[in-house]
Amino acid sequence: MADKLMIVLVNTDPSNPVEVGPPLFQATVAAAMEYEVEIIITGRSAELARRGVPERLRLADAAQTVYGLMQDAHRAGVVFKVCAPAPGLDDDDLIPEIDETVGGAYLISEAMDDATVTLTY
Repeated sequence: MADKLMIVLVNTDPSNPVEVGPPLFQATVAAAMEYEVEIIITGRSAELARRGVPERLRLADAAQTVYGLMQDAHRAGVVFKVCAPAPGLDDDDLIPEIDETVGGAYLISEAMDDATVTLTY
């Protein structure tokens, strides 16, 4: 049985914050269940890693920001990684919850590992 969950945010549209909630909730729950969890942010979703962006995005109920959900997930043990090259993102631009910058080979390698379940959004 797999003991790692890798969530890849690639097509999640940051301009529609409602799309971002489910993968963040699922990651937080999996981490609380003591699975190893990482979220790889790439493609159009890379804007979620940029300082100032997730703080402005609110879910439908407007009570919670996307950044608040990311902080909750990080506190639960979720590791956030951004996949390079993310257009226009330097390390100084990243929110503090981004633990590492990885390349495409890392994503493929982890996705092919039998011990990893991969979900994409």
